[in-house]
Amino acid sequence: MPAATRTGALARRGPLPPGLLGAAFVVLWCTGYPSVHLALAHCAPFTLLTLRFGAAALVFGLLALLARVPLPHGRQLLHSAAVGVLSLALQFGCVYFAAARGVGVGLIALVIGTMPIVTALFGLAFGEGVRPLQWGGFVLGFAGVALAVGESIRLDAGAGTAAYLAVAGSLIAISAGTLYQKRLGSEIDLRAGLTVQHVVATLLLLPFAMQEGFRNDGTRAFHLVLGWLVAVNSVGGFALFFLILKRGAVNQVAALFFLMPPVTALMDYLVFGEPFTGYQLAGIVLAALGVFLATRGGLSAPRPAAPRSCPAPGE
Repeated sequence: MPAATRTGALARRGPLPPGLLGAAFVVLWCTGYPSVHLALAHCAPFTLLTLRFGAAALVFGLLALLARVPLPHGRQLLHSAAVGVLSLALQFGCVYFAAARGVGVGLIALVIGTMPIVTALFGLAFGEGVRPLQWGGFVLGFAGVALAVGESIRLDAGAGTAAYLAVAGSLIAISAGTLYQKRLGSEIDLRAGLTVQHVVATLLLLPFAMQEGFRNDGTRAFHLVLGWLVAVNSVGGFALFFLILKRGAVNQVAALFFLMPPVTALMDYLVFGEPFTGYQLAGIVLAALGVFLATRGGLSAPRPAAPRSCPAPGE
C-alpha cells in the first residue's frame, strides 16, 4: 500500500484511545524494573545506562533520518537537552547510584511514587490547575503505592547521606523533567527530540561507565535483556510517555506513575516468583482508583495544532 494511502487510512481511523495508550505505557514502563533486576546481574549500573541510552539514541536517530525529520536547533535543541539531563541522566543516574550504595528498592519506589504530587506542586507555579477530585486521587494513589511497597521498606545507615539525597534528586528530576517536556518540548518531533535527549544522557553518564571499566559479562542473557531495555523501555516506553504527555494535562499523565510500584510487584511475582501479598493487591486497587479520580475527564486534552509534514509516531 502506498505511503500516502496508509497515512490517509490512519488519519481516518483517528488517534488511539488515550486509555489504551495509558495502559500500554504503564505495562511497558513496568517491565523495565524486572529487566533491570536481571541486567544488573550481568553488568555494572552506569555501564548499563550508558549502553541503553546510547543504543536508544541510535534507534531514534535512525527513525528521524528515515522520516527526514531534522534534529532540533536553537532553543528547541536546548529544551531537548534539558529534558535529557532531567528525565534521563539525573533521574536514572541518581536511582542507580542510590541502589548501588544500598538504599532499598522499596524506599526508592515510595519516594518516586510521590512524583505525581510533586509534579502537581511544581505545576501550580506555572498555572497548571489541580481540581479537588484530582487531589483526592493523588491521596489514594500514594496510599496504594505505600501499601504495595510498605513491607519492603528498610533503612540502611551504611548507604550514606549522599545516597538518600540522590533518591530525592531523582524525584525532583523526573517531576521537573515531565513538566518541562510538557511546557517546552511537546512541539518538538518525538523522534528528533528523543535522539537529542538520549545523546545528552549518554554523554553525561559516559564518565561513570568508564570508571566502571564498562564492566559486563558479555553473555547472551545480558544482550537479550539490554535489547529489551532499549527497544521496549527506552524506545517504546518514552515514545508513549511523551505522546500521551503531549495530548493530555501534565497532572493527569503523571498520575499514571501511581500504578508503577503495585504493577511492578505483580510482575515480580509473575517473573521471579516473589511473594505477592494482600497488601500489594490492595495497593493495586487503591492506586487504580486514585488514577481513575486523578484522570477523570480522560488523559486527552485535544487542542488545535498547526499542520506538520511529519507527524509524530502514533498520531
